[in-house]
Amino acid sequence: MSTLTSKWTWLAAGLLASALPAAQAQAGTQASSLQTVRSQATPISASSYVTVGQFYYGQGNFQRAAVAYGAAVQANPTNPDALLGLARSQTRLGQSAEAIATLGRLTELDPSNISARIALSQAHSLAFRQARLPSAGGVQAGTASPNLKAALAALDAAEQVLPSIPASRRGAEASKIWNERGYVLRFQGNLAGAVRAFQEASRLNPQESVILFNLAETQYAGGDLRAATATLQRAVLAQPRDGINRAYFARLLAEGGNFAVARPQAQLAVQLAPNSAYAAGQRGVVSYLAREPQTARAELERALRLAGGSYPDFSYYLGRLNLDAGDLTRARSNFTDAAATGENPEAFYFLGLSLERSGAGVSAEPARAAEAYRRALVLRPGYTEASEGLERLNQRP
Repeated sequence: MSTLTSKWTWLAAGLLASALPAAQAQAGTQASSLQTVRSQATPISASSYVTVGQFYYGQGNFQRAAVAYGAAVQANPTNPDALLGLARSQTRLGQSAEAIATLGRLTELDPSNISARIALSQAHSLAFRQARLPSAGGVQAGTASPNLKAALAALDAAEQVLPSIPASRRGAEASKIWNERGYVLRFQGNLAGAVRAFQEASRLNPQESVILFNLAETQYAGGDLRAATATLQRAVLAQPRDGINRAYFARLLAEGGNFAVARPQAQLAVQLAPNSAYAAGQRGVVSYLAREPQTARAELERALRLAGGSYPDFSYYLGRLNLDAGDLTRARSNFTDAAATGENPEAFYFLGLSLERSGAGVSAEPARAAEAYRRALVLRPGYTEASEGLERLNQRP
């Protein structure tokens, strides 16, 4: 299993909490079944359970992987592969506290385990993201978050181990540490530092498309569309059959106005990843930007079906389509979903715009509209359109 934080983990982070209760129930049932088998047959070795866990983890079935790794830990509480696999599965299931505890045991047993230190950083980063969800109690601030400080400390500890491992492995392991450091710096709001971290990771491992994807996302978040597009092109060339890379490449091309290349790239991305909500949604965004509303709607709606629920970025563009069509009810629903992360000023602005308007069977809601405009201004001070919305409502920022 790779210790790189992958783009798929990043894209699916918002879905972890909703899947957790069912996953825990299923895991409990499976654990009982495994216990019954163990009591009726010859004891199974920890290494055998680890092999089963690796199989399920590779398939993306993290509930069963966690059960298998848990059985391995019961068979041998000091088996490092069992503890690491269990912790990674717990992180994928959104069980950040459990993962942190498991990795605490592993790092005590094996302080020089770089993979465990990186996994511990990932678990703390997950805990930070979970604390920022709207349903969470006290929301952590980025730079002051104790979880992010702990995540960086875990990476510092991993870096200190590098001189003790064979020189042939240092570059690859260092690239994983720098990749994870880039994530933590992004969460802290340090985009420039995150770009430098991902660039160093890419220098050490230039053909790893996951790192290139992460670098491109961060460059784009910092407003450097040209650099992000060039980086994604490198990722596509490094892994031509990766539909996720190609889908994001198409999106960036479209945002740069190059629709002649963006359209076929988006279509190819969907062909390469036909069941990917991300590929479908990005093709929808490309189509929206290219003023092809029929294709945009079909792909954005398909993306939400494939995702099985919320996908704020794609809900935002579906909201734009519905607002353009005068469907205020759906537009408000879409923009509310898009604003759920609490980080997108455009989502709050267009939510306010949809609430300010009235239509067939839909009344204007000026108070809620003003609230949305104010939230947009908090996220983007000087947001001209949001200020103008408040002026239309005779409200102050």
